[in-house]
Amino acid sequence: MADSTGLQFVSPYAFEAMQKVDVVRLAALSDPELRLLLPCLVRMALCAPADQSQAWAQDKKLILRLLSGVEAVNSIVALLSVDFHALEQDARKEQQLRHKAGGSNGESILVSQLQHGLTLEFEHSDPLRRLRLTLSELLAIMNKVADSNGEFFLKSSELFESPVYLEEVADVLCILQAELPSLLPIVDVAEALLHVRNGDWFLCLLVANVPDSFNEVCRGLIKNGERQDEESVSGRRRTEALRQLCQMNPSQALNIRAMVVEECHLPGLGVALTLDYKPDTADEAVSPLVSYVSGLLLGTNGKVRTWFSMFIRNGQQRKRESSSVLWQMRRQLLLELVAILPRSRSTHGPNDSDMEDVGSGYSGLREEYVVKASALLRLYCALMGIAGLRPTDEEAEQLLQLMTSRPPATPAGVRFVSLSFCKLLAFPNLVSTPEQEQLMVMWLSWMIKEEEYFESAAGVSASFGEMLLLVAMYFHSNQLSSIIELVCSTLGMKIAIKPSSLSKMKTIFTQEIFTEQVVTAHAVRVAVTNNLSANITGFLPIHCIYQLLRSRAFTKHKVSIKDWIYRQLCETTTPIHTQLIPLIDAYINSILTPASKANPEATNQPVTEQEILNVFQSGRGGRARYTITTQLLILYYILSYEENLLASTKQLALMQKKPKSYSAALMDQIPIKYLVTQALGLQQELGGLHSALLRLLATNYPHLCLVEDWMCEEEVTGTLPLLRRMMLTSNTCRYTQSQLHQAFQKLPSSSPRLMRILEHLTLLSPGDLIPYADALTASMALLLEPAVPRRILQTLNKLWMGLNTVMPRRLWVMTVNALQPSAKLLRQQRYSQNDLMVDPLIVLRCDKRVYRCPPLMDIVLHMLNGYLLASKAYLHCHLKETADFDRQSQTVSNLGLPGQPDTPEVTREELKNALLAAQDSAAVQILLEVCLPTCEEQQLGANTESLLRSMRSTTMGGDEAEPEGGLLSDLREVQCLICCMLHQMFIADPNIAKLVHFQGYPQALLPLTVAGIPSIHICLDFIPELLAQPQLEKQIFAIQLLSYLCTQYALPKSLSVARLAISVMGTLLTVLTHAKRFSFFMPTLPCLVAFCQAFPPLYDDVAALLVQVGQVCASDVATKARDIDPLIARLQYLKEKPQEVLSPGGGSSKLSLPQRTAEELVGADPDVQLCYRVEATFMDIISSSLHGL
Repeated sequence: MADSTGLQFVSPYAFEAMQKVDVVRLAALSDPELRLLLPCLVRMALCAPADQSQAWAQDKKLILRLLSGVEAVNSIVALLSVDFHALEQDARKEQQLRHKAGGSNGESILVSQLQHGLTLEFEHSDPLRRLRLTLSELLAIMNKVADSNGEFFLKSSELFESPVYLEEVADVLCILQAELPSLLPIVDVAEALLHVRNGDWFLCLLVANVPDSFNEVCRGLIKNGERQDEESVSGRRRTEALRQLCQMNPSQALNIRAMVVEECHLPGLGVALTLDYKPDTADEAVSPLVSYVSGLLLGTNGKVRTWFSMFIRNGQQRKRESSSVLWQMRRQLLLELVAILPRSRSTHGPNDSDMEDVGSGYSGLREEYVVKASALLRLYCALMGIAGLRPTDEEAEQLLQLMTSRPPATPAGVRFVSLSFCKLLAFPNLVSTPEQEQLMVMWLSWMIKEEEYFESAAGVSASFGEMLLLVAMYFHSNQLSSIIELVCSTLGMKIAIKPSSLSKMKTIFTQEIFTEQVVTAHAVRVAVTNNLSANITGFLPIHCIYQLLRSRAFTKHKVSIKDWIYRQLCETTTPIHTQLIPLIDAYINSILTPASKANPEATNQPVTEQEILNVFQSGRGGRARYTITTQLLILYYILSYEENLLASTKQLALMQKKPKSYSAALMDQIPIKYLVTQALGLQQELGGLHSALLRLLATNYPHLCLVEDWMCEEEVTGTLPLLRRMMLTSNTCRYTQSQLHQAFQKLPSSSPRLMRILEHLTLLSPGDLIPYADALTASMALLLEPAVPRRILQTLNKLWMGLNTVMPRRLWVMTVNALQPSAKLLRQQRYSQNDLMVDPLIVLRCDKRVYRCPPLMDIVLHMLNGYLLASKAYLHCHLKETADFDRQSQTVSNLGLPGQPDTPEVTREELKNALLAAQDSAAVQILLEVCLPTCEEQQLGANTESLLRSMRSTTMGGDEAEPEGGLLSDLREVQCLICCMLHQMFIADPNIAKLVHFQGYPQALLPLTVAGIPSIHICLDFIPELLAQPQLEKQIFAIQLLSYLCTQYALPKSLSVARLAISVMGTLLTVLTHAKRFSFFMPTLPCLVAFCQAFPPLYDDVAALLVQVGQVCASDVATKARDIDPLIARLQYLKEKPQEVLSPGGGSSKLSLPQRTAEELVGADPDVQLCYRVEATFMDIISSSLHGL
């Protein structure tokens, strides 16, 4: 708004005085300044105040005294004396009239026909007519603004343009707005004033006389403003008006700028206010302009970033104008940049003598300017990369001079060099001439030479040397996208960089500065980062080594990197650095996979076993020499190495290359479970390392991932154990291992003392129990002696389970060796971990007394389950290790038949599966044998059928009592433990259940297995297949098993299988020989009772089968001249009228069965025995059915 030039605006001093009503300050104003504030002061003096205090009364007197000498006060008093109510009514009528007339100005209620021009009329009019003239003109402009739909217009108004009457018109305008606020809202008035000449001057006077409306007016103008103010005349006028308002009230300038950003309107105003802003205390680091523009472009608000970027792009499309806010901003930024450029020709640091050959034309950047220089570099990167600023030649030259200057060796200097280097990569077009290119090359050479000095002098771990190395590696491997990602990450902004723009820099790096051989040789000499963790940010040596490993540069140039990686792994701490796991993976890949097929020996060397052992060995005082992070990373390296080695056997076999696997002895010395348990509590600090270790354990060490162990860990590490350990005070009696050993040796007399020691040990954590493991396991055999209290056994079991959470593999070996039979102990036979994985059944070759000691049997079963899983993993690994290397030697000839190639009869995989199946089934069979009572137990009345019989008696309503001690014996507890384990084995692999039942086991165990193993119902799936077997023993076993299953699981599926069994029995009756018929039907006929009891609808089929069997046997007896007809008659009667067999009264049989002694039956003819067995079966079926009623 150049039309307001020459007019006097309200000064900040005067506005602050008005805002605070500081009468003293007002009195100090000059007459011209005071003249601008008269409307408000006159109203203040004449109107009745709300403040009735004495202080205001004194201030009011001062104001009246101040106004008494001003002539213009009289005209303002006259303006205030009119009837504003009538004036408002006329104004509203005129508005209605204009609305009806469509906005034409033909007829006016406020102003009658004008005889002269508006200015002359205003001069000759009385106060009321002046008010009417001004109000009419103002309402006309406001109506036109409302009807313009956002289109800007400049209203030519004689009243607002005459320099002679500007002050009088301003007085009238202020009085009108103050007296008619509902008719003339100040925001609408301010909007209308933008459309007349001198509008900014009128607006400032209006706001100065109503200082409380400052924020309201500014917000309204900003909300109604354009998104890009430099594009239009209206935007520029609005910006200039708001700028004048903020010059009048500079304390609110930053708040108005915040409104601009919030609304995303008038970007030029935000920049202009920043240029006008003069802080009380200048910030030496960063100027307000740099801070403001950087905040807009680098902030998190994408909407603001896009809005301001559009302002930069649009501003460049217009011709360069000195009045443009954008060019003012660029000029100011360039001045700031030039101001911090080094002026001296000196070089810095202790290496001046070494740098004379690289050109002394470089000059050092002063330390106090480094932070400001970094901020300027980032700002120019944002302007060029995000907002699309195209630098002028002058800007580009000065930027390059700043980027290639040498900062002091401080952390801020390191940051500045990194930013300068990334800006060169992001905007290589800044280097356009050969001289500039030579300047850049010399600066890069200086960076390489000074990197080590900077790192030591600045005391930072992440220096720009690693970034140089990393970029060089990316260029060599043509990973331009990674360079772009690195540049954006360092600059802290997303910039669109074309890969093609990096071709010049790639040539310079790969051919002049960093050849690949120089890169690898330099990288291996770089010192490792001490105490590497995620807290150390920036680009570190580990990033460079990782990229070189990925590109196989070390193996290509035969540079050993093993020692560097080992040293870096030993220098780690929590929280774990994110690059460590990828580094280990890349290192393992470089060990196993050659860089090229032509040179299979081009691989890195693995870490030696001795180096690995050093990590896990304790130092002085029993403390570990390395952190838990190092130990976990080494463990991850070993497990991942072994897994990748197995996965690569085929490719390695084709290359006739077999890398060495780590020995089992080494793995036995590493506390794997303890380390993983420790990692569980450090998941937040370890990132994804814990989950990666669990995945490797589940694959290679499944016996360390048992669900039972995890549940036990919850019991050991839960809240209750923690509370119990809190009871363990520091002065509690401490027991040594020797005291524990002596207490064991003196059993049973030392039982109370041993119990006290064991109870004390239960308060310790599993880690603290490790020293007592030898004493606890070595004395286990002593607990098998009689008279040892059960509580001692249960406490020992609890301690063993606690130790199992931290040292399972070693504990299992010690326990197996301790529980050997006494005869073996005399021979001092000691099993190793490998022995037990090859043959898990060694676990069951323990002292027989363990089989009747439930707490120790629980331990044995736990170890057996673990070693069965370990054996599977061991055989799987062994098969993969030898499969491809020994394939030719493992082939089996096809009997040498001519014309046929030699093909293996069975594959190695099938042999392995067969071995595992035999192993599992053997374990199951041994455990089932353990469930059988011994001769002594049988004499004491132990019966395996007691469990099922008790269930049956409950079902049938009988009162049969359990034999004394049947449910409270050691045998019964061991049976329950074994059944639980078999249940889990059958669920894990149903094929084991099928194999065991095809093999068969003693019929006496069927009641126990059916009642005690819930998952045995799966046998219903394969009983039809078992019935189809040619062996008579398997068919008998199938029918007996089915009879118990039908009683336990009376399901539709059981019914269909029972029908099939009855049908098979009928078929076999017609095909079996005389001898086989007797051996088949004698044990199976009693099973029909269970079928009928479980499924009454089968009665007819069973009765028919029994009659048929009886008829066949009777016919055979008849051939021997014996009369058996009475028996046949009884069977027919039993079949037709079973309800009449038992009398209603006492239940005695009408058809009495002849009582025969066992001797008579044994000596009788087999057919006769079978006939009586048929009759007895009939009677049992009838009896059980009537009992069921």
